[in-house]
Amino acid sequence: MVNFTSNTYQMKREILTFSNKISKHQSKPDKKFYADMTYGMLASQSCLLTDIVDQLHENSKKVNSVERLTRHLNKGIPKDAQKSYLAFVRTMVSNHPIIHIDDSDVIKPEGRKFEALGLVRDGSKSTNTKTVYEKGYHVTEACVLTGNNHPVSIFSRIHSSKEKNYTSTNSVTFSAMERGASLFGKATFVMDRGYDDNKMFLKLDALKQDYVIRLKSNRKLFYHNKWVMATELRNRRKGKVRMPLYYKDKTHDAYLSHVKVQITASK
Repeated sequence: MVNFTSNTYQMKREILTFSNKISKHQSKPDKKFYADMTYGMLASQSCLLTDIVDQLHENSKKVNSVERLTRHLNKGIPKDAQKSYLAFVRTMVSNHPIIHIDDSDVIKPEGRKFEALGLVRDGSKSTNTKTVYEKGYHVTEACVLTGNNHPVSIFSRIHSSKEKNYTSTNSVTFSAMERGASLFGKATFVMDRGYDDNKMFLKLDALKQDYVIRLKSNRKLFYHNKWVMATELRNRRKGKVRMPLYYKDKTHDAYLSHVKVQITASK
């Protein structure tokens, strides 16, 4: 029991140390908010405010504590706090960072009053032959691998086509790419087949980044003066195939993997 208590206090100290690094330029109430949210989510293993408040054991009424946290959440993330967090993440990353970008979804099938609630593809119900749409939101996430190969978020945004002044999903993805490029200077972006799009290639080229993108099975490549399906070219050889890749009047070094259809392009 003594060891259990010691471990609990040690964990609380580590949480406070982390939250203080993020909120060092914030006001005292904001610092308390960051500490409460970080500890509450870890202790309750939940993102629900009611569950978080249960772990804080405050003297005030539960409804008042929930309202306090809600007021702070409505303010959004201050730029100083975001800057401090990203600076802290940068210290954990190697000189050649790898950034993973992927899209997900939050499904709210019974939702009626949620703000800007749109229709999204339900990844848990959809298959290769059937696409299921539900009410919900898109989620774009970018994570960088630390020196211990642990993913840490550098960009996370929930968005919907129903939002006012909404542009496109690509614009959100481009924002994630821009943040990674500005934070680390040069990185390798890794993305799944959903990002097999010339717009993605051109954006990463403009940012002077390296990237690995898994190709779709219907992607054609211009090889030896003729168009060839990427899967056919992949199956011709074993291992990794190097070839020049042309698009938009630019030449790149491309590598095709025999195991998974992917493309790695760099200047």
